[in-house]
Amino acid sequence: MTRKTFLLLAGWLIIGTIVLPACRQKTDESKASTVIDINPAKLPALQPGEAVATFAGGCFWAVQEEMQLLKGIRAVVSGYAGGDLAFPTYEQVGTDQTGHAEAVQVYYNPAVISYDVLLDAFFAGHDATQLNRQGPDIGKHYRSAIFYRTLGEKARISAAIQLENASGHHQGRVVTQVVPFTVFYPAEVYHQDYYRHNPYNMYIHLVSEPKVATFKERMEKWVVE
Repeated sequence: MTRKTFLLLAGWLIIGTIVLPACRQKTDESKASTVIDINPAKLPALQPGEAVATFAGGCFWAVQEEMQLLKGIRAVVSGYAGGDLAFPTYEQVGTDQTGHAEAVQVYYNPAVISYDVLLDAFFAGHDATQLNRQGPDIGKHYRSAIFYRTLGEKARISAAIQLENASGHHQGRVVTQVVPFTVFYPAEVYHQDYYRHNPYNMYIHLVSEPKVATFKERMEKWVVE
């Protein structure tokens, strides 16, 4: 084997170790023997003066962490939106046959943080030029989507997309789906705050942490210290 061939093979092995981890992992390897709670999480009750928004931007582990770093956010729940099957499971959504996207539902105080800022955060947290892929995660359930509740929100989304396309943050055009909200199903309990509960998970370390770091840089003025 020539030195050039050896270096080429070594490079592919290194690349393979980086791209193989994916959001399909269930639990941190160090906690493999721990019983996980596969029951659906409960949605928080909407408080007086509070608003709610629903976004899909790839694996919900990182998106949930990003959104709950912001001022004015009371709660963020990981779950599923945009599909046809009622009360889907993580495994069912992962088949790409239910139509759902991994999504987060954000409960926020509009007197502190506006819907426009949430849209800025949404675009800061993922690559909106990739419709059905985010990093190593491939499939329609990883698509970029915003679920609007009012025509006013739809108009704000259109304006935000125009600004994002002109911002220079991406080489391509935004392909985020803009669709009316219908229903949001909370994911299983073990998916909630997965980022914080599994800091040694390879996917979290190699994929989620860089995404969250970039998010913090772009949303620095809104991140809670």
